Amino acid sequence: APESLMQALEDLDYLAALDNDGNLSEFGIIMSEFPLDPQLSKSILASCEFECVDEMLTIAAMVTAPNCFLHAPPGTEEIALTRWRKFSHPAGDHLTLINVFNAFKEASANPTSQNDSNEKWCRDYFLSWSALRMAEIIRAELVEIMKRIELPISEPDFGSKENIQSIKKSLLSGYFMHIARDVDGSGNYLMLTHRQVAQLHPFSSYSNTRRIPEWVLFHEFSISEDNSIRVVSEISPELFVQLVPQYYFSNLPPSESKDILQEVINHLSPVSTMKEEQK
Repeated sequence: APESLMQALEDLDYLAALDNDGNLSEFGIIMSEFPLDPQLSKSILASCEFECVDEMLTIAAMVTAPNCFLHAPPGTEEIALTRWRKFSHPAGDHLTLINVFNAFKEASANPTSQNDSNEKWCRDYFLSWSALRMAEIIRAELVEIMKRIELPISEPDFGSKENIQSIKKSLLSGYFMHIARDVDGSGNYLMLTHRQVAQLHPFSSYSNTRRIPEWVLFHEFSISEDNSIRVVSEISPELFVQLVPQYYFSNLPPSESKDILQEVINHLSPVSTMKEEQK
């Protein structure tokens, strides 16, 4: 549909993937080397700047592969939630996925026996072996692409405060169009762009810990799954206004959330604002 095509071109423009003539920019050409959604490609390239490439490649592989969490058989739901809680990261689902992937790799390196390898480990934790194996393959392919186009791959530093902040900056660089705010304190998230209300997906680590962050970045929105946002991580308004392109923000429809963010922008000192514009 023409409307969909125009929206896609607009999104690419927001991501700096197009030049003034509507052709791929130099940045867009590099983005197109990755067989991923443009937002995810942009986040990977941003991670080169923020020095968290290793972690961002894992996230990209995990969100591209099928969902790794299995629907627990009737009567075992609480057991599954308890097992998954082991992987939960307070910063959100993206970092929880890193924990799951790293645990899977560790189980692969130290199988309980040569016969069942790490498949039994996946069954014990209600995780999909095939999905995690697919994530492993995707990640290896992404590493090869990074090497082929000579992009730097930073050393793993997962867990440090600086690293967590860098991961969020990288994600926001690509997914600033996927922001939602809990408008009533009960988990009803209003998306900034499309003004639709959604709830957290049941597989979210926040659903497991029963914590409801106010501002979140989400990977995708699904109407078919009861208007849910999937793979969600908490962000701060301050971090969002630092990384969102001004021309995207100015085009957002009026809302209470936009007013709150505008107040945050107004509280930034003129010097900080000038630096961000220069950047």
